[in-house]
Amino acid sequence: MLTVFGSIAVAIMMLAYWFESRSKWMVLLFAVASAATSVYSWLVEAYPVTVIEAIWAVVAIQRFFRRHRAEAVA
Repeated sequence: MLTVFGSIAVAIMMLAYWFESRSKWMVLLFAVASAATSVYSWLVEAYPVTVIEAIWAVVAIQRFFRRHRAEAVA
């Protein structure tokens, strides 16, 4: 079951990254999926991946808020 969770998290992350130019919500989905992938890697004790995915999640959240503000101004 853990492998299924990780596979789904990574698949959602990939699809959200692919479609992120279409909507700011895809950027947010990418952030959530990155956080889920970080949780998965922590559960399987792959700690370097945990840190990298957590950083990706934070970067994506920042991109979401930047894009959200830019769209609100426009």
